[in-house]
Amino acid sequence: MLTFTLRRLLLAIPTLLLISLVIFFLVDLAPGSPASEIPLTVPAEVRMKILEAMGVNEPVYVRYGLWLKQFFYVEPLTGIDAIFGSNYAEGMQRIISYQTRSPVFDIIVQRLPQTLIVIGTAYLVGILIAVPIGIYSAYRQYSIFDQLGTLLAMIGFSVPTFFSGTLLIILFAVGLGWFPTKYDTTLTVTDWDTFWQQVRQMTLPVMTLGLANAASISRYMRSSMLENMGQDYVRTARAKGMSERTVVLKHVLRNSMIPVVTVIALGIPSIFGGAIITENMFGVSGIGSALIGAIHANDLPMVQTLAFIFAILIVLFNLIADVLYGLLDPRIRYD
Repeated sequence: MLTFTLRRLLLAIPTLLLISLVIFFLVDLAPGSPASEIPLTVPAEVRMKILEAMGVNEPVYVRYGLWLKQFFYVEPLTGIDAIFGSNYAEGMQRIISYQTRSPVFDIIVQRLPQTLIVIGTAYLVGILIAVPIGIYSAYRQYSIFDQLGTLLAMIGFSVPTFFSGTLLIILFAVGLGWFPTKYDTTLTVTDWDTFWQQVRQMTLPVMTLGLANAASISRYMRSSMLENMGQDYVRTARAKGMSERTVVLKHVLRNSMIPVVTVIALGIPSIFGGAIITENMFGVSGIGSALIGAIHANDLPMVQTLAFIFAILIVLFNLIADVLYGLLDPRIRYD
């Protein structure tokens, strides 16, 4: 498995380079320019200096190489100049946002905790709800529970998050007054009171995203369970006198998790990417709202960097899913 992992990591390098090239040129060559955000009252000389500081006057291949170099830039360690010389970091810069003139990765680090707390919790809740529902729906196929689960899954598939989120706000925030309508990003958990305030303000966005996540995962879980429950090894296990609990949870579930692991693993990057609609609806200052703000402001470095980070996460979790296959199914070998 180690050889397989190293081979996949080496293969990921040219893949990510090609993805970075596509992302950079698609964003860079799109309509709109940072120059359009500079007021017309700014003198021409000052305008040229601003554009030069942004680096937009350089040829596109030069800007791509500089952006890629800055993406993997790491701050020099303390005392590094004494070892490699005082010019070690010369020419090495960080990616700067056009909109805030701050390093892009600093903005991402500031907003990432909010996204991980809200979106990550919603994804985890969706998995914890979807997997048991999918297992029991398959075991009790066409029962009332199965039909009810199918109905809820269809609702989760069909209803967009902006509608379900608005409906939850009207019902539970405006109508009943149980939860706040907006997320307070300045809240710091220091005691039980602030902890419950955090739970209350997370409830509506988590419910909005959790329903959508649970709908898709539960359908995959149910379909995979139904496919494996009719296999020969299941009939053999029952013929040997194994209990129904052992057959379902030890044999059927383990093989059924293989396609579900792919769905779950490939959905994890969306946690780091945030939920643009839900974050803006509930006022969560996360990665999703930062991305939509960067798009509106023609902040190309922010858009390019976030898109490339999503691509890296997708490639990484795709590899993790492939490795988990071997742990779930002993028949899979990577030699």
